[in-house]
Amino acid sequence: MSQRVVITGKGIISSLSDQADTLHKALCAGQCGLGSIGFFETQHMGGEVPNFNARHYLGDVNLRPLDRIAQLAASAAQLALKDSNWTPEMRAEQDVGIVLGTVFSSVHTIGAFDQMAITRGPRFVKPLDFANTVINAATGQTAIWHNLRGLNSTLSTGASSGLQAIGYASDLIKSGRISMLLAGGAEELCFEALFGFERAKLLSSRVETAVPFDAGRTGLILGEGAAFLMLEDAEQAHLRGASIIGEIKGYGTAFDPNRGQNADKLCAAMGMAIRAALAHAQLNPEDIDCISASACGSPMGDRCEAEAIAAMFGDQTASLPITAIKSALGETLGASGALQTGALLEHMHQGVLPGICGLNTLEDGLHLPMAKKENCTLPMQNGLILSFGLDGNMCALVLSKV
Repeated sequence: MSQRVVITGKGIISSLSDQADTLHKALCAGQCGLGSIGFFETQHMGGEVPNFNARHYLGDVNLRPLDRIAQLAASAAQLALKDSNWTPEMRAEQDVGIVLGTVFSSVHTIGAFDQMAITRGPRFVKPLDFANTVINAATGQTAIWHNLRGLNSTLSTGASSGLQAIGYASDLIKSGRISMLLAGGAEELCFEALFGFERAKLLSSRVETAVPFDAGRTGLILGEGAAFLMLEDAEQAHLRGASIIGEIKGYGTAFDPNRGQNADKLCAAMGMAIRAALAHAQLNPEDIDCISASACGSPMGDRCEAEAIAAMFGDQTASLPITAIKSALGETLGASGALQTGALLEHMHQGVLPGICGLNTLEDGLHLPMAKKENCTLPMQNGLILSFGLDGNMCALVLSKV
């Protein structure tokens, strides 16, 4: 596995912005993308993408076959393809593939389809909805829309899905099996997902906010979005004259079979993923310049992540800048790791790591002195992205600026 995996384009759809540079500015300005949810009645807040219209990205076309998550994914894919200059003509000649990470995919469509079939009968269900009642529907619809005829994979590994999709895609390219892949994640904000997290008692009781690492945090706030990176073999990217903006150095995964029921074992699994990522990237802890944390406001999850970081980086933790963009975007589940990657790449190029929105009082005992509300200006060459879930799936990825 000798090939370098480089990034030649990125596409982002989030509650704050659909452009990496404006998202960076918004995060640095302390703006928050959390607010009232307009899709359904609830007292909970959410990171809803405001006034989202897929025609803005895909053109004035028939969007009926695409439900909301497919529209989010196809729109972010369009931005990434355009940014990397993979034109429709080039995609007609070469088999570009796609790997998408998601937790629930079209769960709202599935729920509506089943409800209609049960309450009114099979004759009343929408035939177009049937194609979207499988977890890989958004991936397939995006591939059809953009003529992505290569490998087509959907990963569902909890909140780490989007980051694992990028890692898996990089492995395929490193092995020489594939030369280019669109990789990322997508998730929609819907009643079904919110209801599940509420029943699991994971949502914040402080309705307006969920601040990572904050002493008063009580849980997460759900968000939505989509993000893709165009990953390519470095040699091919150079040959086609592509603009290279970053490199995937390595990634690591781990699993906590206790699924967050034991803090020590959860922390150990997080640390295992970090160690694996650094080993895969052939880097030492001191080579890491910044961290994009997975922290979402979960009392146990944030605490264990802080302990895993402190255990891995030791004395370096005192000077290691940390950001946590879920403070502004919410827990976007399958989209989160991909959004973190796209955002961190922009932060590294701008030389400014945004502070953690709303963080005023760090929880006592968390040894993360650089987790702050204020922005941090510094040169960043290598960044570590963490994407952890209480379902047991852990992923860490090393990103380098080019």
